[in-house]
Amino acid sequence: MIKKLEPQDVRRTCDPASLGFESTEALEPPVAIIGQNRALKALQFGLQIQNSGFNISAAGLPGTGKMTAIAAFLERVARDKETPPDWCYVHNFEDPYRPRALRLKAGQAVQFQRDMRRLIETAQTDIRKAFESEEYVKRREAIVHAFSEKRERLFNQLNQLAHENGFAIQMSPMGILLVPIVNGRPLTDQEILALSPEDKEGLSKRQENIQGHIKEAVTQLRVWDREIKEQIEKIDREVVQFILQTYVEELERKYSDAPGVSEYLEAVGNDIIENRDLFRSPPEAAEGNPFAAKALSDAFKKYHVNVLVDNTNVKGAPVVIEMTPTYNNLVGRMEKEAQFGALTSDFTMIRAGSIHRANGGYLVVRMEDIAQELMAWDVLKRCLREGKIIVEEMAERLGFLTVKTILPEPIPLKIKVILIGENFYYYMLYRYDREFPELFKVKADFDSWMDRDEETTRAYAATLCSVCAKDNLRHLDSSAVAKIVEHSSRLAEDQRKLSTRFAEIADIIREANYWAGMRNSALISGEHVSRAIDQKVYRSNLIQERIREMIDRGVLKIDTEGRVVGQVNGLSVIDLGDLSFGRPTRITATTAVGPEGVVDIDREAKLGGPVHTKGVLILGGILAQRFAASMPLSLSARLVFEQSYSEVEGDSASSAELYALLSSLADAPVRQDIAVTGSVNQKAEIQAIGGVNEKIEGFYDVCKSKGLTGQQGVIIPSSNVQNLMLREDVVDAIREGTFSVYSVDSIDEGIEILTGIPAGKRLESGRFEEGSINDRVQKRLEQLARVMREFGKEKEKERKTRVRKNDGS
Repeated sequence: MIKKLEPQDVRRTCDPASLGFESTEALEPPVAIIGQNRALKALQFGLQIQNSGFNISAAGLPGTGKMTAIAAFLERVARDKETPPDWCYVHNFEDPYRPRALRLKAGQAVQFQRDMRRLIETAQTDIRKAFESEEYVKRREAIVHAFSEKRERLFNQLNQLAHENGFAIQMSPMGILLVPIVNGRPLTDQEILALSPEDKEGLSKRQENIQGHIKEAVTQLRVWDREIKEQIEKIDREVVQFILQTYVEELERKYSDAPGVSEYLEAVGNDIIENRDLFRSPPEAAEGNPFAAKALSDAFKKYHVNVLVDNTNVKGAPVVIEMTPTYNNLVGRMEKEAQFGALTSDFTMIRAGSIHRANGGYLVVRMEDIAQELMAWDVLKRCLREGKIIVEEMAERLGFLTVKTILPEPIPLKIKVILIGENFYYYMLYRYDREFPELFKVKADFDSWMDRDEETTRAYAATLCSVCAKDNLRHLDSSAVAKIVEHSSRLAEDQRKLSTRFAEIADIIREANYWAGMRNSALISGEHVSRAIDQKVYRSNLIQERIREMIDRGVLKIDTEGRVVGQVNGLSVIDLGDLSFGRPTRITATTAVGPEGVVDIDREAKLGGPVHTKGVLILGGILAQRFAASMPLSLSARLVFEQSYSEVEGDSASSAELYALLSSLADAPVRQDIAVTGSVNQKAEIQAIGGVNEKIEGFYDVCKSKGLTGQQGVIIPSSNVQNLMLREDVVDAIREGTFSVYSVDSIDEGIEILTGIPAGKRLESGRFEEGSINDRVQKRLEQLARVMREFGKEKEKERKTRVRKNDGS
C-alpha cells in the first residue's frame, strides 16, 4: 500500500523529559558493558570451565567495546582467583645447557634470589676465614708433620742400607740416584770402568738389591702423598660442609613446599664443596685485571637465581593484555652477550614473555596484531596445544643456524587466552586452521546494536555517564543524551535499536565537550552534540560537496523537475570509510524489437558486479511472467547507469531499472522530481535495501540545492520505514510539505506514483485494465511480438527463395 510518510515516521525522537534526569551527573556508571548479554554469558562460561581447549574468541565489529568489556570483566573475575606461583630459572649442575625451572609461591622467587645471593656471599666470607683460621692451619700442619716424619725415617733407612752396601743416595730431578763409594769417597766413571769384572758384578748385584728397596720406598711415598691429599681434602670438605650445613638446612626448611628447591640446594652445596678453592681466593686477587675479574664473576654466575615471573604485587590471577604479540614478546627470549668476539647466553639471560606473566591467569591478544607477526600465532597455538611454555630461538625454530645457546626446561602452562578480532578472522580461522576449533572452543559474539526501549535507554545514558567520568569530561544534560540516543539509532539504522559501537559515541561526546568548552557551558547540551555531529560530517564531506556542485552546474545530469520517458532517478551510496553519503544517478532504458531480452550495458562493459547482474536478470523474469505467458518475449532492451565510470554493485536500483523499462514500453513519462530505491523480486515485490537514510538525504540535498518545489520526494520499500532516522533538516522539510517520502510494497504502487497512471489489475480475461500502465506495456510487447513474427516470415521467405535459386542453378 502506498503511504506518504509523516515526520514521526521518518525519525524516532527521544523526549528529554522522558529520561527522568537533568544530567548524567545524577546517574551511576554501569558495572558491566550494556547490550552484550550473549557475549558476557559466553565469557563467563569460557572463564569458568577448566577443561583444555576452552579458550575464548571474542568476535564483533570494531568499536563495540570488546576490549573494554573483556578487560573490566577479567579484572572482576581475577580478583577472586588464587595468585599463581612465581617461576625462576637456575643452573643445572648436571647439564649446564638445560637450565632448571623452579616453581615457588607467589612472592617467594625474589626472596629466594636474595637468600641465594646472601648464601654465596656468606659462604665466600666464612670459607675464606675458616681456611685462614689457626685451628685449620694446626690440623693441616699436624697431618703434614706426621707425613714428614714418616718420610724422613724411610729415607734414613734407605741411606743406611745404601752405606752398608757401598752406595750413597743422591736426589736429582730425575729421581733417586745410587752413587758407589769407597772409603767414603764416590767413585768416578773411570774408576768404575777400571774395576775387575768380579767387582763390577758384585757392585751390580748390590745396586739391584738397593734399587728394589728404593722402588718400594717410592711406592710407599706415593701412597702417603695420596693419603695426605685425601686427609687434607677430607678436612677441607668437612670445613666447607660444616659452614654450609646451617645455611642450606635453613633454606630447605624455608622452601620445603617448593618442589625441586631442596635438590637444587643440595646440588649447590656439593658444587661449592667441589669448587672450594674458588671461595678461598680473596676478591682482591682479581683487582686490576679485568679479564680475571670477568672470569671470577662468570664462575659465581652459576649460583645466581634468574627470577622469570614475580607475582609479589599481583592480587588474584594476572590479567595480561599483550598489545605487541611478537614471537619473543609471547614466549620470552634468550638475550646474548659478546665474549671474545662470540655471542653467548646462559640461564641468567632468559627473559619472560607475556605467556609467562599470564600463566595461571588470563592473556588478551588482538587477532589483527598477532596475525601480522612472524611465527607468533604458531607459537601461541603450540603452547596451548602442549600445555607448556618452551623458550626457543625463532631462528632455530625456523631451521636456521644459530649461535651456541641453551635449552631451558619448559614451564607447565595453565592459562585462558582471549582472542579479540572481527568476525572475518573468526570465520577464516575456523575454516582454514584445523587447530583453531580445538583450541578456541568458546565464541563470545559482540553485537553491534541493542534494543531501544525505556529501560535500555536509561542504561545507555548511564554508559554515557561512565564515558564522561573516565575521560574527565563535562556531563551531558538530558537534551544531549536525547540527541545521542537518536544518533545511536541512526548509526544502528533502526528506529528500535541503539548502536553498541561505543567508541564512535564516545568520540561524539568528546567533540561535544570541546564545543561546550568554547561556549563556557557547565554541561554538554543537545546543541553541542548536534554541532559535534555536523562538524564531523563537514570535515569529511568534501567529495560529497564536489559531486553536488557538479550536479548543480550540469556536469552530472540529474533532473529534479519535469517528466521523461524511460528515465528514472536511482539512488546509490558512496562509502568513503569515515563517511557514507547518497547520490542520485540517472538510469535510462530503451526498448525495441529483438530477441536479446534485457541487456545490462554496465554488465557488458564489465562494470556490473554479480549482485547487480542478478537484479537485472530478475527483471527479465518479471516481464516474462507478467506479460509473456502466452507469447514469446520479443524485446531488445538496454539499461544503463548514466555517467557511471566505476563498478556498479548491488540490487537496490533494480526497482528503478524496472520502472524505466515499464516507462519506455508504456511510453509513459516518469516524474523526475521523484527518486527511487529498492530491490525487486520475481513477484514484483519491493524488498528492503541498505543506506536508506543516506539515499533520501542525498536526493534531498540535490533538490534543495536546485530549489525545493514541494513536489519532490523519494520512494522507498515499506520494509525500510523502520530504518529511517533522517536528519532533522529533512524531517523539517517533510513537516513543512516541501519534501516527501513514500513507502511502497510493489512495483505497481511505485509506477503509479512515478507516472500518475494506475498500474492496472489483471482482469478475468487475462488482460489488464484499459489504459493502465500494465495494459500499455502488454500491448507494446504484443506489437513487438507481431513485428518479430512478420520479420521472421520475411526472413523465411528470403531463405526459401535463395534455396530455389540454388537448386535451379
